[in-house]
Amino acid sequence: MSLQQMQRTPWRLVSAAAQWHLTSQQQSRRNALVASTALTERRRELLDVEEFLAAHADRAPGQRIAGRTA
Repeated sequence: MSLQQMQRTPWRLVSAAAQWHLTSQQQSRRNALVASTALTERRRELLDVEEFLAAHADRAPGQRIAGRTA
């Protein structure tokens, strides 16, 4: 592209082309953060369920846990 052609090209296109690698990395980073947060929430929920089931499996029938009966 010659200098004359570049002068006629809208500045937005030139700027976007010059910055594409930055915006792409920022979007990738956001996606990774969202995925990491979702996985952390699922892992926390899984641990809560495992703790709950372990607590109920260890107790004898008729025993009370947190105000509930079997």
